[in-house]
Amino acid sequence: MSASVLYDAPGPKARVRNRVFAVIGTLAIVALIGVSVMRLEEKGHLAYAMWDIFNYAGIRQNIADAILATLKAFAIAAVGSLVLGVLLAVGRLSDHKPVRWFATGFIELFRSIPLLITIYAVWVGFLTDYSMWALAIGLSIYNGCVQAEVLRAGINSVPKGQREAAYALGMSKTQVMTHVLIPQAVRAMLPTIISQLVVTLKDTSLGFIILYPELLATARLIASNTQVNGQYPYVSTIVVIGTIYITMCLLLSGLATWIEKRGRRAKTGIAVVDGDDIVAAGDAGQAAATTILAGPGGSDGVGGTGN
Repeated sequence: MSASVLYDAPGPKARVRNRVFAVIGTLAIVALIGVSVMRLEEKGHLAYAMWDIFNYAGIRQNIADAILATLKAFAIAAVGSLVLGVLLAVGRLSDHKPVRWFATGFIELFRSIPLLITIYAVWVGFLTDYSMWALAIGLSIYNGCVQAEVLRAGINSVPKGQREAAYALGMSKTQVMTHVLIPQAVRAMLPTIISQLVVTLKDTSLGFIILYPELLATARLIASNTQVNGQYPYVSTIVVIGTIYITMCLLLSGLATWIEKRGRRAKTGIAVVDGDDIVAAGDAGQAAATTILAGPGGSDGVGGTGN
């Protein structure tokens, strides 16, 4: 029987009890799914005609345009949030009090305001005719504040000895931040950064409140304007659009995992020198020192004249 400090391996009775609970839980979940499917079938939401609407060329084109609009807003918001996050993180760690106070106040303010209010305020106040930019800027502001805290935690997690060594080499504070601290912070906090980008992708669905034709707004339009057998295909539309969202988030998470694995495989640091190379280098250095001391004319004295 294996055990650890934090976990005691279950005994025979505990294993039986856990298996019984697992079986009961599985049966309960299956029963709930079965009841849900039966109710949807009775109301006609699972009829073939409800799903056949996605074979129409017009609806497919609307969904494709919505996916493109969603990705455009997400791309702008992702870049904007990362850039703003770096600036705010550096500002919050600044030695200048006004800069530090401004960055801290900005972060605390927009982290406290609901994202929907920020997007709506940007749209109504500045960009009424540019809903995509209003959505992207609102997402950039909120998620940039979150990314700033993530990066600040990553920078503070870097051992202080590396910062001191960089200063000892004569590097400026800007060089220490850009060449030593931020690269290590990004690598350490990459999973959290990518997780927040996934949240940013999902939050593009808030664009419906400012009439931006993203994926969720298009789904509502399709479900409320397409009538099949006297009913509106809300269930089938939710399933299809939800599957698209899940697919995009999984692709983004897969990309993050690939980037993280490549970072771990990267050959960084100082390579270990072979022992024979060290001996050869030592012999070469000794020969060079002898030549310098003896001079070009011989080995009996300086200058090589020997008299």
